[in-house]
Amino acid sequence: MFGNAEIGIDLGTANTLVYTKTKGIVLNEPSVVAIDTNTNQVVAVGSEAKEMVGKTPRNIIPIRPLKDGVIADYDITAQMLKEILKKVSKKIGVSMRKPTVVVCTPSGSTTVERRAIHNAVKSFGAKQVHLIEEPIAAAIGADLPVDEPIASVIVDIGGGTSEVAIISFGGVVSSESVRVGGDKMDEDITQFVRKEFNVLIGERTAENIKMEIGHALIEHEEESMEVRGRDLVTGLPKTITVTSTQVQQAIRESLESILDTVHNTLENCPPELSGDIVDQGVTLTGGGALIKGMQEWLANEIYVPVQLAPNPLESVAIGTGRSLKMIHKLQKAVK
Repeated sequence: MFGNAEIGIDLGTANTLVYTKTKGIVLNEPSVVAIDTNTNQVVAVGSEAKEMVGKTPRNIIPIRPLKDGVIADYDITAQMLKEILKKVSKKIGVSMRKPTVVVCTPSGSTTVERRAIHNAVKSFGAKQVHLIEEPIAAAIGADLPVDEPIASVIVDIGGGTSEVAIISFGGVVSSESVRVGGDKMDEDITQFVRKEFNVLIGERTAENIKMEIGHALIEHEEESMEVRGRDLVTGLPKTITVTSTQVQQAIRESLESILDTVHNTLENCPPELSGDIVDQGVTLTGGGALIKGMQEWLANEIYVPVQLAPNPLESVAIGTGRSLKMIHKLQKAVK
């Protein structure tokens, strides 16, 4: 019966999620591959490879094959997908022979970038590959009425990109994407700590700081956190204390460019749909939606209600899987 499985893949810059019709989300792992440079072999994929970041011998390099939501390293992405499908087969106990796959692509991606995603998925033996725009997948996963003539606004803050789209009748009416997301905020924090304290921290430490004490641009009670890094002057390990106000300052620019993208999309909205947006509001998905105060800050800035999707980290994957049922309807709208 499973000779032709149907799966949805959210191929994200930070995480790759796989959804199957029968079991829901069966895999959620970081999009990281560890390669042995001597043999060009894949040593580890996903969580195991992420654990190695910043801790490997010289010949083993952890690589993130996706950058800004699109494929930066084609061969490694194809190898990563192969390994991921092996894991999925093991987990659900059936072989993934020639599955039908729906993959999402960023709405701002070019034809070449889309083809790269299509070919990478096809190369591991998928029978059919359907591409769906990420905002539409996120909206389906967030239980929004995408195929009705009502405007649904989705703000998807991912690892590599943030996408804002107004969706009506199963298609994107207006959308903007900016290559700023969780990764850029981690970079901002790393740069800030380097400038302010002369200390170098790893990307995982920066991510932890963002998750623990990162706040959107709202007033809050200051929190602090002890962080270890390498002192750039002495070269020795050093512990410093970072406050949430400093983190706010570090990620301000990235948050503001996401806000500009929301503004631009709403300004391009047809007047007929503007009334719906005031009633329906905006739905937040993606990992960035979980930054403290994000919902409140956006609502204050755009004067419309903002709600969080039921499970922001999984919306796109759930939507990708659910869209299998309605793919023909959606593809008409996408073309």
